[in-house]
Amino acid sequence: MQIPQLDRSNYLKGLLITARKDEQLTDLEKNMIRKLSERLGFSQDFFEETINSLLENRYIKDDPIVFSEQNIAKSFIEDGLRLSLIDESVSSDELDWLKQTANANGIDEKWVDDRLKEFKTKSHLLGRMDFALYSLI
Repeated sequence: MQIPQLDRSNYLKGLLITARKDEQLTDLEKNMIRKLSERLGFSQDFFEETINSLLENRYIKDDPIVFSEQNIAKSFIEDGLRLSLIDESVSSDELDWLKQTANANGIDEKWVDDRLKEFKTKSHLLGRMDFALYSLI
């Protein structure tokens, strides 16, 4: 599937917002976002510049993101949950923002909760699981 450039940009932006929600940025989070950024077609320089200023950059607005297709939104929510769980705890701010984004895309919060429960039961596999994005591109 060809993901539109705007959706690619919003996917990366959404991951950055998710990572910023708990006001810390771990190496595991950076590595995960870096891999997805590369897969989305963004340059290493762009990624490094963005990630280095992420916590202080208030120009990245926290509004829920609307994608052009629901399957892209679901993929994003799954990867956002994986990102949130990579440090072994999901903050309420991270989860609330992902649910707001789900609602903005017509996705039921119960679906988000179910996916979160599933990922928590497989937490030992999180670092080895393929990203949901990979099933789209």
